[in-house]
Amino acid sequence: MNVKHLFIAALFAFFTAGAVAQTTKPATAQTGKLPVAEHYPGGQDSLVAHLQRNIQYPALAKRNRVMGTCIIHFTLTEEGAISNAKILKEVGGGTGQEALRVVKLLKFNAPGYSQQYSVPVNFKL
Repeated sequence: MNVKHLFIAALFAFFTAGAVAQTTKPATAQTGKLPVAEHYPGGQDSLVAHLQRNIQYPALAKRNRVMGTCIIHFTLTEEGAISNAKILKEVGGGTGQEALRVVKLLKFNAPGYSQQYSVPVNFKL
């Protein structure tokens, strides 16, 4: 009887460990660092502050209490300009267009090479 309980406990531990291993985030996602922030004057804190300071919550999103994260993808050119900006994810109510507008306002230092980046823009009431 004890062998049966030991076998079931071992089987349960095996499957639990497998489920936990699948739900852990990669190291880059846990740190929360934005690679594009190295080209922004003042770093990541300044970049996030600029985004939050310039967001004008869309009226439709505010009325419907829409909250979440929009993701904007763009190419940072050799000169530090943004090109080919597009919305990868939006939460509705005009938040995607507002996030796109705010990201296009960003001014980066010239990295000397062209690179593609994605930036999350948070909307929270």
